[in-house]
Amino acid sequence: MNDDIRAESPELAAPAPKRYADLTLAEPLKRAVAEMGYETMTPIQAQAIPVVLAGQDVMGAAQTGTGKTAAFSLPLLQRLLKHENASTSPARHPVRALVLLPTRELADQVAQQVKMYAKYTHLRSAVVFGGMDMKPQTLELKKGVEVLVATPGRLLDHIEAKNAVLNQVEYVVLDEADRMLDIGFLPDLQRILSHLPKQRTTLLFSATFSPEIKRLASSYLQNPITIEVARSNATAATVEQHFYSVGEDDKRHALRQVLKDKDLKQAFVFVNSKLGCARLARALERDGLKTAALHGDKSQDERLKALDAFKKGEVDLLVCTDVAARGLDIKDVPAVFNMDIPFNAEDYVHRIGRTGRAGALGVAVSFVSPRDVKSVAEIEKLIKTKIEIEPVEFDEDRPDIRRQGRFNEGHRLYEREPGREETRGEGGERPRERAERSEGSAPRRRDAAPRPASRATPADPFFDRPYEAPATEAAEPAPWEAAAKPVTNRGNLSTNIRPKRKVAALFKQS
Repeated sequence: MNDDIRAESPELAAPAPKRYADLTLAEPLKRAVAEMGYETMTPIQAQAIPVVLAGQDVMGAAQTGTGKTAAFSLPLLQRLLKHENASTSPARHPVRALVLLPTRELADQVAQQVKMYAKYTHLRSAVVFGGMDMKPQTLELKKGVEVLVATPGRLLDHIEAKNAVLNQVEYVVLDEADRMLDIGFLPDLQRILSHLPKQRTTLLFSATFSPEIKRLASSYLQNPITIEVARSNATAATVEQHFYSVGEDDKRHALRQVLKDKDLKQAFVFVNSKLGCARLARALERDGLKTAALHGDKSQDERLKALDAFKKGEVDLLVCTDVAARGLDIKDVPAVFNMDIPFNAEDYVHRIGRTGRAGALGVAVSFVSPRDVKSVAEIEKLIKTKIEIEPVEFDEDRPDIRRQGRFNEGHRLYEREPGREETRGEGGERPRERAERSEGSAPRRRDAAPRPASRATPADPFFDRPYEAPATEAAEPAPWEAAAKPVTNRGNLSTNIRPKRKVAALFKQS
């Protein structure tokens, strides 16, 4: 922190408090915090809350899962209590604090926490994000809210529709700012910030600080106080990390093997594509695992239902893309699996941050195929930790679904003998079919119904006779071929090159 700011602010000069009871919070906020079971503050909360209470701009860097939401929500609500009133007039409840987040799930989560913190106050809050009908959101905004939580795209829709007026905003929070820049929200952020007053307090929080984030901070923050409670881009010490060398076709079986070996009941399973997410979820469901998919092509209602089922323990594996990699706070998730190594090394830090939250222990497992070597090297460079790639020990020597003996071909299900490559004989017969035919029975599906006995038909001797070529007389040459003179001297041409074929002309040449 800057020494001059410490000297000017008595609240900053004092040692950072360790317990919520030591904070100068209003009684309604203390009551809500006590009901939520909060007693001891995390390092980011202990350092950020006094700074925000003092009205300073903050650039906070902390590992994911360390309570950044409370670090900015509680001091904002404390400073907004001076505007608290019980009036029903929307004009008495203008937007005074704006919280911007990159994903719908994260926006919904933060909005729920803000509501719990403001439970015993008259401060109003609302959330707006895409994928939902705008009408209910518009009605909520028209009633008046002091704290607005939003994703950039949907907020711009409401600004253009004049549903949200931001000319009295005093506090702006950019949470997971690096993710907003990654998915191209910078133009939207610039448009939104242009609607805000020049004099405001801006808070920027993220688990990773890239050069782009620092440029954004220099443009929109005024003399920010940088708070870093851990080494930049570091992973939580409570997360046990494993990297396993696995072929692309063996990853699903390796996932089941690790779940069994480590006795894991729930886990996030991350993949890089929406199509791969849907396919993997269906495959794991067929394997008997309770699975839900979460990706950008899902409707918002489906995404919220999948998250809710995972939180309640109705789903064992939540297969998702990086849409779930940032900020989601689901307690006691024991493990995270990376079926695909992320394209950006920073996303690895955020993915494994879904486990080992708030000091709990967690396991992060990544499956590395030969094409992932470069990506793993980038992760190693980012987290500044030597990565050891381990082999996976399977219970049986059949690591993928095809070597287990069952595979689907067309509409028929066949069995393959372990360790024996299947080949086809004449007529496309398989070994099992040939064996059945040699025993005098036709190959048949195991689940096929008995075939009705066919009626006897008399044998036709014509079809039993061997093939004989028809005896034909030598065909006479065509007139144009008979008139042609034989070529005796072909120059340097090889005798293997056939001469051009003579074709009858449609018209006589004069």
